[in-house]
Amino acid sequence: MFVDEVRIFVKAGRGGNGVATFRREKFVPRGGPDGGDGGNGGNVVMVASRRLTTLLDLRYQQHYEARDGGPGQGSNCHGKTAPDVVIPVPLGTLILDDATGEILADLVTEDQPYIMARGGKGGRGNSHFATSTNQVPTRFEPGQPGQARWLKLELKLLADVGLVGLPNAGKSTLIAAISAARPRIADYPFTTLVPNLGVVRWGEDRGFVVADIPGLVTGAHEGKGLGFQFLRHIDRTSFLLHLVDVSLWATEEPVSSFETMRHELASFDESMTTKPFAVVATKLDIRSDERIEALRAYCRRHRFPFYAISAATREGVDELVTHVGRQVESVRQGCATKY
Repeated sequence: MFVDEVRIFVKAGRGGNGVATFRREKFVPRGGPDGGDGGNGGNVVMVASRRLTTLLDLRYQQHYEARDGGPGQGSNCHGKTAPDVVIPVPLGTLILDDATGEILADLVTEDQPYIMARGGKGGRGNSHFATSTNQVPTRFEPGQPGQARWLKLELKLLADVGLVGLPNAGKSTLIAAISAARPRIADYPFTTLVPNLGVVRWGEDRGFVVADIPGLVTGAHEGKGLGFQFLRHIDRTSFLLHLVDVSLWATEEPVSSFETMRHELASFDESMTTKPFAVVATKLDIRSDERIEALRAYCRRHRFPFYAISAATREGVDELVTHVGRQVESVRQGCATKY
């Protein structure tokens, strides 16, 4: 089960209290204050892990509380510091304050830690308050409370390339043809219900990661269809492939399909339209010559890179993978072409 958004409650431990004690030893007639400090409360820490791909575990356990610090003891003994509670999450997890919506952290690095709730500091014992005029202080400090708050976690998949298209445009077929991913494929719309990731190898030792999201429909930015809730997963991609069905049985004209996709991306987040992209005509093996030529002419007129492929027969696939690989390398080096 793919889960990419959850709410959790985190509460750090309270600091232990300091104590007021006095030294009592045989043959020591003037024992002074020796109250120790309380231990610090435990933190609640989130750590990004490449081994996880979903926030499913956090949906079923929503409350995380760390232990309190131990109280101080006599003989200036420090109270025990409570252990941290560590929560592993997938790479690409965005942490927001649920009350304000403020972004607190973006975990995009392996083993990157973030303290979501900081434990309270332990109170000082009475040995800290001894002075020349107050040699027998009875004052001590209580421990400070730990932080507690509700958080919202959003997962944004880390991928180099995003596949965008209307339902049944051939996205799942393409990712299955160029990677080891095995998404659900069928001859009806919305067979992809969750995002899929695939690693594509090209050249001798180079590769990139492709993300396939459910198909977009008109009004997706308003919540229609399945693609809206997964659009965030192409936010981190550096290159987009707009897949357009040019088969005889396509329900929409190819140019209209492409413009619909661009409009939905712009309505969801204007920055998505600034990413480098290419237009890919799919289902070349059952194409309509009139439709593919209309799309080709449109791309030529607007100077958009255009490729025609058949994922079923692999016609044009190798050329597309090479182009995408080179574009991804250019983006990584900061010199990609934007259209």
